[in-house]
Amino acid sequence: MRFAFDYWLLAGLVLITGVAGGRAWLQDHPRLNPWAPLTMADEPNGWAAKQKIAALRLDLRSCRAFLRHSGIAFTVLDPTGEGACQRDDRQVLAPDRLRGLVLQPGRPQATCAIDVGLARWLNHGVQPAAMTIMSSRVVALEHYGTNSCRRIGGGDRGSWSEHATGNAIDIAAFKLADGSRIIVRRDWTRSNKAAAFLHAVRDAACGEFATVLSPDYNAAHADHLHLDQASRGGLVRSACR
Repeated sequence: MRFAFDYWLLAGLVLITGVAGGRAWLQDHPRLNPWAPLTMADEPNGWAAKQKIAALRLDLRSCRAFLRHSGIAFTVLDPTGEGACQRDDRQVLAPDRLRGLVLQPGRPQATCAIDVGLARWLNHGVQPAAMTIMSSRVVALEHYGTNSCRRIGGGDRGSWSEHATGNAIDIAAFKLADGSRIIVRRDWTRSNKAAAFLHAVRDAACGEFATVLSPDYNAAHADHLHLDQASRGGLVRSACR
């Protein structure tokens, strides 16, 4: 009996020590800690970051806290709409020229999760690709809009689009500091640096958004990159085409 008691006591001490050591290690490595808040520095392809990004889509308070802690200014708007097009999460980003987080046309209304995705996409995907491939920074993103009360494909039946609640944005072109423009419709199928850039940023977007649809998906997306933050119950699974 004494031996059994000593054995379980030792096992308990080892377990406690292991747990304490694991917690200390996670505190020292917040990028690998799934319980630590998401930061701008978290690499999108890490397991912990993917979990945090998926969770942020369901947690408006944490989502807006991320923007504030990252120094990204935004204005919260009152809820609007009704039914499938009710928009309770509605805000407008302030232009941030230092990051290149400038949307044209200006002041599109989107969800917090879209704004977080755009900020992190620029930081981890767009700007690195622009400097590496184009030797110039992106200074603005041209888009076709965020909110539109409609179903997918614009018909009378079927699932509602994420655009119905402003939970999507369609990126049409990128403006660079050297004055050039990279246009999805014109440049996607070319064999040049602009095409390489577009494919690189499409791939990078897949780590930040729940859904990424490009001209490779179908003809309806020939002129833009569709980016949305569809909720999948906190699951990491995403659609990237």
